[in-house]
Amino acid sequence: MERKEFIKKFAYGGSILLTAPAILSACSSSDDDYVPDDPNEPDGNVTIDLTSSTYSDLGTIGGFVYAGNIMIFRTGENTYLAVSKICTHQGCTVAYVHADGDVLCPCHSSRFTTTGTVVNGPATSSLKKYTVQKNGDILTIS
Repeated sequence: MERKEFIKKFAYGGSILLTAPAILSACSSSDDDYVPDDPNEPDGNVTIDLTSSTYSDLGTIGGFVYAGNIMIFRTGENTYLAVSKICTHQGCTVAYVHADGDVLCPCHSSRFTTTGTVVNGPATSSLKKYTVQKNGDILTIS
């Protein structure tokens, strides 16, 4: 085997080895929705002190913050919305894309509204929603 042919076959084989795991682990139409079993999911109440600089983005309508595996959005003068950051497709961590106003999963491109509703899959279930109550400067998420 000549050197040129060896390098060509080596490069071809190496590219197959590098791309095979991604191709083989890609989601299929038979994937079931993910049911989170995450220790960071709140099993009790989570409290947010709105006077804390950590949550200053909730000072304006349209603002949002992350608190553990929860995204919290300020939707009105005294209204807030909280949804899980765990994608219902396969459990990846989603992120809010402020420019688009949507929540995007980086793993398989599922897209959700800020209310957690699926815009496009492969996810078929909405993000988990939490109840948010405001008492003074304290939000209680349960």
